[in-house]
Amino acid sequence: MISTPAAHSDEELDWRESPALALSPILTAALDAFYEQGYHGTSVRDIAGRVGVTVPALYYHHQNKEAILFSLLDSSIDRLWRMCRAAQAESGDPAVRFANLIECVVRFMAKSDKIASLDAEIRSLSPELRQRYTARRDEIEVMLLDAVRGGVAAGVFDVALPKDTVRALFGMVQAIPTWYRADGRLTVDEIAHRYLDIAGHTVGAVPELLERWRSMGEKPA
Repeated sequence: MISTPAAHSDEELDWRESPALALSPILTAALDAFYEQGYHGTSVRDIAGRVGVTVPALYYHHQNKEAILFSLLDSSIDRLWRMCRAAQAESGDPAVRFANLIECVVRFMAKSDKIASLDAEIRSLSPELRQRYTARRDEIEVMLLDAVRGGVAAGVFDVALPKDTVRALFGMVQAIPTWYRADGRLTVDEIAHRYLDIAGHTVGAVPELLERWRSMGEKPA
């Protein structure tokens, strides 16, 4: 049995302040276990013990440990996909869409440290499930790629290799869960603005855009 996350319309999501995923007790326990011990270091018995159910009872809801992992990954990527759709829908201007998408993904990665860190475990999925996950992730990359290409066409970005640039940007942002901590010296707002500045330079944004984005992140005197 492969669980599918409940559908929510994009309009219901505040892409800057999206609430935490509503996970079942089994998925919550599995997420904690995978985060603490790694996927391969966690057994189904470990997860069942954390929830306080028997292994057969757990299997009633999820076919196996791989199905649990996929349910977590699928819930996460579906939420990010919907947030990105809401972020890009705010404006048809490619520079605004680019800024919104970068900020959206940065905020998601910073606020979803446990579940975002599971992305490295997609290698543990079967080819079929991996393809289902990566197909949705690729759709998010296409949103950003379209914004970059639109910015190039509008003369506000200067990018020789849009696809490679977008891939590099996603790699940079996906690393946030490896170091960001909520109790650290930087807030999510500060991280979002810093990464937007880095991303803007990466796509060769014109000085006017860079200055505008930088001023958005400045603290009031």
